[in-house]
Amino acid sequence: MVKTLLKSVREYKKPSILCPIVMIGEAAMEIVIPFLTKFIIQELENLNKGMEYNLNTIIICSVLMVVCSLFALLCGVWGGQLSARASCGFAHNLREDMYNNIQTYSFANIDNFSTSSLITRVTTDVTNVQNAYQMSIRMLVRAPVLFVSATIMTCLIEPKMALIFIAAAAFLGVIVFICMFKVVPHFKMMFKKYDNLNSVVQEDLTAIRVVKSYVREDHEIEKMRKATGDVYEYSVKAEKILTFMMPCVTLTMFATIIVLLLVGSHMSVGNIAGNVGAADLQTLISYSTQILSGVMMVAMCLNFISLSRGSMERICEVLNEKTTLPKPVQPVYEVENGSIEFEDVDFAYSQKADVTVLKNINFSIKQGEMVGIIGATGSGKTSLVSLIPRLYDTTKGTVKVGGVDVKNYNLDSLRNKVAMVLQKNVLFSGTIAENLRWGDENATDEDLRFAARQACAEEFIDALPGGFDYDLGQGGVNVSGGQKQRLCIARAMLKKPLVIIFDDSTSAVDTKTDAQIRSSLRQYAPDTTKIIIAQRIASVQDADKIIVLDEGEIVGIGTHEQLLETNEIYREVYSSQVKGADNE
Repeated sequence: MVKTLLKSVREYKKPSILCPIVMIGEAAMEIVIPFLTKFIIQELENLNKGMEYNLNTIIICSVLMVVCSLFALLCGVWGGQLSARASCGFAHNLREDMYNNIQTYSFANIDNFSTSSLITRVTTDVTNVQNAYQMSIRMLVRAPVLFVSATIMTCLIEPKMALIFIAAAAFLGVIVFICMFKVVPHFKMMFKKYDNLNSVVQEDLTAIRVVKSYVREDHEIEKMRKATGDVYEYSVKAEKILTFMMPCVTLTMFATIIVLLLVGSHMSVGNIAGNVGAADLQTLISYSTQILSGVMMVAMCLNFISLSRGSMERICEVLNEKTTLPKPVQPVYEVENGSIEFEDVDFAYSQKADVTVLKNINFSIKQGEMVGIIGATGSGKTSLVSLIPRLYDTTKGTVKVGGVDVKNYNLDSLRNKVAMVLQKNVLFSGTIAENLRWGDENATDEDLRFAARQACAEEFIDALPGGFDYDLGQGGVNVSGGQKQRLCIARAMLKKPLVIIFDDSTSAVDTKTDAQIRSSLRQYAPDTTKIIIAQRIASVQDADKIIVLDEGEIVGIGTHEQLLETNEIYREVYSSQVKGADNE
């Protein structure tokens, strides 16, 4: 796990390595200062007793203490800057690596993670790891150096005193270990609740119009209260354990100083064997503070590490997730034409799935044909067309575009030639022109207008303030559902694809506009293969062929007239829609 994360350090290796070295310099100076203080106190004791003392020793040690203090200050400031640069750079690379890997995911990979969970992992989890990394490169080197060096200096003064420090440090180590063992499960649960909280917020804000139209504000507020309450509950449980740790450290520190003073005072008067004077005792107290401060720093680092451990695991899950769409050894970069073939295709959304969505699919489409797909909800229409641009891979069988298995294409080359207008219309913040240029970023204004004309969108665009420069707002909130659909169609047409797929993408437009769009496609894109998924028979009635799906199987292929004669399911759908229209 650590190895996976450290790959994202990259260009920030230098500050990451230099920071601990600088912190060692700061720790070394802190060790030297009490040692110099001892000589000054000894000379001042001699002065108070009327004995001979060396003024030069006091001056030299004082100057050295000032130099050491300034050097420690510089090391501390520099170390802080290095750690900030290293940790922020590490977090920057980590987010970038996660996002880049997510972009390689297939739809099957994306199905393994919820959107809210991915958002939490890229934001909150990375911040936790960043804080832990910053503390680690600063404190996890400095603290042990302080502990070991202060213990050695204590042994040089009086070895018996070192035993007191070691015993105190061992006691604190046990307390810290127990706290870490207890707190990690609570933090893991807390992050799962964070995912749920993000999901509630995202869902509520996205569907705010539905919430208000159904007067469900109270219901959503209650959901939010429960989600935040769950995060609060596990946060409090974790923090209660961690807050127990710091008082233990403080209590141990003061208890150690008290024991040190008692033992040291008895040594100084000869009640206990040992050679400790007033100067030695002062130095030992300073070292005791440094030793236990080192333990406290380690405890703080472990606090951050325990908080981030769950985050590390969740980040590694995103980084280690491999696409289910392996790259071909010798990819094909050119799509010759828009012909499509399905040969003995079966499909399930995962290897573990109990349900096979598509079974024994066989058909072919010639370049330039218009093909309709009809079927009940859940019959596998969207799943079928998703195999053409290789959004998923088949479980069995072969899908060919331009006579080549889609698994042999370079994905970008294939998808650039297969445009898909999804069932859910997605527009982005920005102007109409900016959204349309997703189809072709180099498109001219005339290209935009031509694509809009094909999608029957030119008229309503010109009626908007600013025309193609009209700001759509977040998610296209400033236009209607039918207008969204036409903009998405125009965006797809701008790609000049060899295959264009409409996944029930004219459901929000009236029948007249629907017919105009199909007529326009025949006129302006005669060589483009057009696949139309629709609920309305009228939307596919004039297609060159119509495919009827039922429970994942093809139960009929033919023209409108042929299917009326031979296919019962198609005839029933047609009759119900015609009868409904007549009644209306």
